[in-house]
Amino acid sequence: MIDQKTVDAAVVDAGLALAEFEGARAWLRDRPRLVDPVAAEVWVVDPGFGHVVLVRHHTRGWVPPGGTVEAGEVPRVAAKRELAEEAGVVAELLPVPAAVSVRSFRADYAPTLSLSYGAIVPLDTPLGGETGQPARWHDLDEVWDSMFPQDRDRIRAYVRWLAEQAV
Repeated sequence: MIDQKTVDAAVVDAGLALAEFEGARAWLRDRPRLVDPVAAEVWVVDPGFGHVVLVRHHTRGWVPPGGTVEAGEVPRVAAKRELAEEAGVVAELLPVPAAVSVRSFRADYAPTLSLSYGAIVPLDTPLGGETGQPARWHDLDEVWDSMFPQDRDRIRAYVRWLAEQAV
């Protein structure tokens, strides 16, 4: 079971998220006691709003940097940690979560609450990350292979919203 600090933070961020997918808020309300891990990821874009950082996962394809929220961690902190571990990027997350969704990360895994956060970093930011899981900037107009192909349009919509806010 997940600790209450993590659950409370996940519920707050799910309520604040700009976008909701797969009926995530209702899914969360139907589970007064979360037992499965929560996931957190970061949609990192450049200030020109034309590129996103993705990491090449060995089974999921190109995905935003992210992972499981660890015991005692809140999703926002987990997202920053995963961004540094998987892409070698240390960045401040934007104040409002980008999205909340429910997804299964493997066919034999239970559905998981997943929170997506945003960050804006310069396009010349060096990328690092984990061995065997390279990170790179992807042009938002290109198509990338992913276990979650719907993420392309979700990220693009979020980036369009960010660009409108910057005007």
